[in-house]
Amino acid sequence: MSTEDRAIGPAPGGLLLCRADPASVAPAAQLLREPMVLTRAGPGWSALVPEGRPWLDGGEPVDRVLAGWATALAVGAPWPVLALWWDADRAGYTLAAGFRRPVGYVWLANGTPAGEDEAMRTFAARLGLDPVHDMQALEHLTAPDTGVDARARLRGLLAVLTRAGLTLPPDLTPGAASGRLRAAARVRPDAEEIEWPGRRDALRAARDAVGSTRLGPWLPWAATPKARVLALTQVAAGLPLTAWGLRHRSGGWLVAGALLLAHGALGLVYDLARPRD
Repeated sequence: MSTEDRAIGPAPGGLLLCRADPASVAPAAQLLREPMVLTRAGPGWSALVPEGRPWLDGGEPVDRVLAGWATALAVGAPWPVLALWWDADRAGYTLAAGFRRPVGYVWLANGTPAGEDEAMRTFAARLGLDPVHDMQALEHLTAPDTGVDARARLRGLLAVLTRAGLTLPPDLTPGAASGRLRAAARVRPDAEEIEWPGRRDALRAARDAVGSTRLGPWLPWAATPKARVLALTQVAAGLPLTAWGLRHRSGGWLVAGALLLAHGALGLVYDLARPRD
């Protein structure tokens, strides 16, 4: 085993784990404008492996970018998104679910816990984990242990999630370089390349979605009184997030705000265009 395989290396990286089938994840993932490889990660789970240009070339903090992407994917969708990330100094996760405040935990590279215990309890509750056995395993991850580094902490987190159906494909190992992760994902028989289709194709896809009766995760509660409320809430939340991303030059949160605005606008268009009884 190489030194790179034993510890968090100097190159940052991350994974996005969605509690949904790939067919539901792909349309939303396209709007992130980040080349990714999408593959199944167990019954009802999908894994997105990003190329990582915002942190590899742009110098953005990987945890901030992954948190923004997870929030963008989860808002307006009926499934949560777990972002795993690592860099030379730390590793951790961010769990986003709907409009609730994202929750996360951080370990230093040597495995020292640097998060709040309450985050683990919220994490377990939002994913519907066993409040006794799974919670005991998660609490162990927050206890000091000089023989466990940050990468091992993330592996321990994934081991707990196997009881919730997550089965991460071989070689998609937290801590590995982004290029290695993408190569491992691409050899999967169900692997799908996710890329930004361009503004024209994206608008066409949105128009087709509005005209379709199979909207899936695009418009939860479509054709119900909750739809307009959700759309207005998405627009209201997207405006400040977009402004914050522009002000701080944060690609992750900028994309999150833009995706919220797109979802909200699509919901309003559908609500106004659908036939009334």
